[in-house]
This record gives sequence, structure tokens and C-alpha cells, in this order.
Amino acid sequence: QVQLVEFGGGSVQAGGSLRLSCTASRMSGYTNRINYMAWFRQVPGKEREGVARIVTGVGSTDYADSVRGRFTISLDNAMNTVYLQMNGLKLEDTALYYCAASDLPYGAAWYRRAIYPFWGQGTQVTVSS
Repeated sequence: QVQLVEFGGGSVQAGGSLRLSCTASRMSGYTNRINYMAWFRQVPGKEREGVARIVTGVGSTDYADSVRGRFTISLDNAMNTVYLQMNGLKLEDTALYYCAASDLPYGAAWYRRAIYPFWGQGTQVTVSS
């Protein structure tokens, strides 16, 4: 198993920036390779949606259309930490943000919740006008 812990949420005015981080810790006996990590977000009453994904081996990235050009996902392999730099925040970015990790084979449908066995507890991001 893998434990994920997110940091960096908070409140910011529209147009501002925040950086989220998520550190992965392997539980004893778990030796699988983590193939990709992602950020999702969810607001009450709506489905959890994929924000961005990074493939750990090659560093390739994918983004939701709603955040492309404003958000950047990156990975520090040495620290087992994935980051989400969020710039130009909008009111509609307000959500609970979750870190996710997967040891499943690489696939194109990165935004599907079902392919991520491991999840963090979430960190709240609130954007105000």
C-alpha cells in the first residue's frame, strides 16, 4: 500500500497562486512501481474530476482543459513528492483537491478515478473574489 499526504491548500484571491504538494510513503512490504500520480478535485454535489496527471517514469503530463496553461504538475522522484502549481486561480477552482497514485499499467484515460488505488485525504482550496 501507499500512503499519500497532501499539503498546501488554503484561501487565495482570484488571480492568485497556490502550490499543492503530495508526499507518497510506501507501507512495509509494498514493492510495486508507482507508474503515475495525479491531482483530482471535487466540489459538493459533483463528481470528482481529474485535474492533472504525471507519468513517473518519463515525466509526461496531462491536464484537464479547464486548467491547461494555468496549472503545472511536477514530480520530485527523490522526495517521492508530486506538486501542483496553480496560477491564475479562478472562483471555479474552489474545491477539495486530492492526490492519487496508481501502480496499474499506463493508460490514456488518466482522468478515471477507478484506475487510482491510492488516495490522499484531500486539501481544501478556496478562491474568493
